[in-house]
Amino acid sequence: MPASDRADPQANLLLGQLPASEFKRIETNLEYISLELGEVLYGTHSERKYVYFPTAGIVSILEMLQDGSSSEIALIGNEGMVGITAVLGGKHQPNQAVVQSAGAAYRIPAAALNKEFRRGGILMDQLLLYIQILFTQVAQMAVCNRHHTLQEHLSRWLLLSLDRIGSNEIVMTQALIAGMLGVRREGITRAIGALHKQHVIEYRRGRITVIDRDRLEKMCCECYEVLKQESDRLTKIQKSIAKAAGN
Repeated sequence: MPASDRADPQANLLLGQLPASEFKRIETNLEYISLELGEVLYGTHSERKYVYFPTAGIVSILEMLQDGSSSEIALIGNEGMVGITAVLGGKHQPNQAVVQSAGAAYRIPAAALNKEFRRGGILMDQLLLYIQILFTQVAQMAVCNRHHTLQEHLSRWLLLSLDRIGSNEIVMTQALIAGMLGVRREGITRAIGALHKQHVIEYRRGRITVIDRDRLEKMCCECYEVLKQESDRLTKIQKSIAKAAGN
């Protein structure tokens, strides 16, 4: 892809909030890549050689079981990064990162990012706040999966996904959605059918279009609002840090 067609690395909000001096130090190590639907960025227990900063699309973090089943524990879009263990001292982690919605990202060798993180500048402050956002998401999803209905799970998943792609349409098969939510495909078929009958969504050949977001939010459990409020709160802190640094 020609350089002119590539997204600015700073379309990723973490990179976009760095002071020019810090961004310049890592810029030469950034490599543009496309994110293809279903692509595995890293597998279970594999070494994290790269960290990814999405500029478009969504990456799902999946917890994998021995029988091959999976359950999504986090969604990451242009607000974050994939491979957070790189700055926490770990080279491996027991989950999988899979592209849920096609897009693009910039990757950087984990060692290069870790070196900049240990300088203790704005990058460190921003990533520590992002880790809190990510951990809040993982914890809330665990509660949601345990206590709420499948339709509530699906509604929450749709809303979180739409927030990250800036659109009202998601391209994904029912089988893939079932894998993300850790349920049987038949259950997803029924839940999608119920939302379709209530004129909240339209579904055609792997394309889900949300036509009544207000109703979808009302049908969702409280988990979406909890996650949104905490993410908004911490994002404001990130922006204030960037502003204080003159960015």
